[in-house]
This record gives sequence, structure tokens and C-alpha cells, in this order.
Amino acid sequence: MTISKEYIIKYFKSGIKNKKNFKIGIEHEKFLFDSKNNKRIDYLKVKKMFSALNEFGWSPIKESGNIVGLNKGGKNITLEPGNQIELSGDKLNNIHEACSESYDYLFELKQVTKKLNINIVSTGFDPISKLDEIPNNPKQRYKLMTNDMPLGGELSLDMMYRTCGTQLNIDYSSEEDFCKKFKIVNSLVPISIALFANSSIVEKKKSNYLSYRSKVWQNTSRGGLPKLFFENLNFEKYADFIINFPILFILDKKNYISGNKYTFRDFINGKIDEIGNRLPTEEDLSLHLSTIFTENRLKKYIELRSMDTCGWDCLCAGPAFFVGLLYGNLEEVYSLISSWDKDKIINAYLDAPKKGFNTQLMDKDLLYWASTLLKISRKGLGNRDILNKSGKNEILFLNHLQKVIDNRTTNAHQMISKFSKNKDLKDLYDK
Repeated sequence: MTISKEYIIKYFKSGIKNKKNFKIGIEHEKFLFDSKNNKRIDYLKVKKMFSALNEFGWSPIKESGNIVGLNKGGKNITLEPGNQIELSGDKLNNIHEACSESYDYLFELKQVTKKLNINIVSTGFDPISKLDEIPNNPKQRYKLMTNDMPLGGELSLDMMYRTCGTQLNIDYSSEEDFCKKFKIVNSLVPISIALFANSSIVEKKKSNYLSYRSKVWQNTSRGGLPKLFFENLNFEKYADFIINFPILFILDKKNYISGNKYTFRDFINGKIDEIGNRLPTEEDLSLHLSTIFTENRLKKYIELRSMDTCGWDCLCAGPAFFVGLLYGNLEEVYSLISSWDKDKIINAYLDAPKKGFNTQLMDKDLLYWASTLLKISRKGLGNRDILNKSGKNEILFLNHLQKVIDNRTTNAHQMISKFSKNKDLKDLYDK
């Protein structure tokens, strides 16, 4: 097996699924604080937490003898650079199942964190800690990233150690279906930033941003929203994009090696001396795809990455919103965005972290577009008409977003309000 451009195109094609078999995957990250001193938890505490989760059927994932995550069935808990933890959920059929999965996970997590005096914070950016106060962990790749990432983006370390996001993974039924969905999700990034903003407090002060997390990601190495993503980006064009993209690191004989001098093309051409000029495997390709930190990206599915982490009130709302659009009502939303100007979208993308709903896009503010899209999503979830045991369909998960739009008040605004009342930020801990 030789990794080539043709192989990469086939790799993306292998993700094509029949619409009947479309799945939903949700990933969400959490900050963890020691309740005794209000500091982010260290690795020693992480290990205790992971051990305690064993009783709920989670099995350890180890690297060089160190526990760095947990696995249960099709789900993983992974450890992020500043000891944030992330649930990477199973591939599920609908939002009811995905939301139930998150509920069960958070129930288990809270049993453990309570015993260990750990508080959970579900925000897009750490509201308390300075960068130099955050402990690290023994995951090898993070040492390399800490050295190399700042070279390409001034807020890269903030991204690694002080942000948390919610991601949604969705499928495509053909290359054409991928093209449409990818154009939609990139066009909607400004709206997504405004609607799911939840990071307005930084180092115990108002940041003057609603989504400071998004501001950070805009100034992170390997991130952003490339103009290329607004073209009819097919598998071949995306393959060209990732082939010419710099390598972050290479895993070789269980050791991580910096790739910052090379592109993936150099790897394909056997030009990396540090690994004996060996050629890439599919595992190398998969690793490379997962280290491209754009607002959306392609693996064997599309990954949406523009939402701030939020608490239980809105955890299922973001996935429901996008599933209604992309699985339930694709043509209507595609027709809406297809005439949008890419430069105006990118300008809105740059403005949205600060201005939120007041950001202008195509002569309308983002509140208008969020409201319009919510109606389209509601219709889409109605079209799907997938019921829970109580006979309710997935529309129920949009209630939070309807309140946000009706009141023009996002989670970020609520955070500012809570902070103003209580400067020690206790109101920001998950209940």
C-alpha cells in the first residue's frame, strides 16, 4: 500500500454512506478544577479520576505506561494538553441517542468528580487561570506541540491549554453531497460562533469578546477558515490541500518527531531523513488529517468545530441545529447560502467573536440569519420525525436556541451576568 493523491481521494470516498446509514458523532471538552484551591487539576488528580471511572466500565488507554485516556465500547475519554478531558462519542443514529450518551457520561463523571473534590466548568475558554498556571501531562505529542505551535500562531498555547469546544461529526452520501455540506458548514461558521458563544470571561475579567475561544482559534497555527473552503471543494481539491499542508508531527516507532520542516508531500516522496525516509501509512495519513485545525475539516466524515463548549442546557442544541440543516433540510439551506460572498463570510467570521449577533453578513445581522436558519433546522428535524420513548421528535433540542434568539442573550451574556454578581466565578461551575 502506497499513500498517494489517488489513495487519499479513495480514502475520502470510503467514507460515503447510504443516507439510511448516516450517523452522528458528538465530541465535547470540559475544564476540571480542584475545588479546594480553584486551580486546574494536575495529572496526579487526573489519574485518580480515571481510576475511579473504571467502576463504570471504562478501560485505561496508556502511552509509555502512563494512563492518558479511557475507552468503553465505541466511546473514548481523552486527555487534552492542560488536563481538559474530551468525550469522543460513539457513532449514533439520532440526537436522542447522542444526548442520552452525553447524559450517561456526565452522570458517571459527576459521581467521580464529587468524591474527588473536582468542579467541572463547561465554557469555551478557561475563565480563571493564567496560561503559566496550568499543569501539563505526560502525553508526548503535547511537548512537541508546545514547542512548535507558537511558531505559526501567537495564541496557539492558549488554544491548547485554555480552550474547550464541542464538535459534531456528520456523514455524506456522495462526493456531491460532501461538496454541498462542506460549503454550508463553512458559510455558517460566523453564525455558529455567535449562536454558541460561551467564553466572555478571561482571567476573571470581561474579555470584551463573546467567544474569546474563537478569537484564539483564529490566531492559532494550522487553524482558520481558508478561502479555498468556499469553492466547490471536491475530494481531489481537499487531497491537494492536505498534501501541501505542513506536518505537525510523525509517530515513528512509538516516538513523536516534529514535522515542522516538512509538508505531507515530502512524506509521500520519502524525503524525511529523521525517519529513514520511510513512506507514510494510512495511520500517518489519519494522524495528519487530525492535526489540521481549521474550523471544519474532512476525515472519512465532516467534522464541525466552531462551537464553544457549553453546559447541559445547550449541549444537545448545537448538534440538533446542524443535523436539522444537514440531514433534514439540506437543499433549502444550500439554496440560502449559495449566493453568499466568501469575502463577506470571512469578514463576518473575523467580527463574530467580538460582535456576536451584531455582526453584519450580506446586509443582515447574524441574529437574522440565526433565526432564519433555526426555522430551517426546525423544519428539517420535523422532516426526520425521529421520536423518543415519550413520542417527541428531535425538535425539542432546539428550545435553548429559540430562547437565545428570542432574548438576544447567549450563554456568553449569561456568563457576564453571573460573573458580575459573583466575582469568584462559583456560578460558572456545572451544577
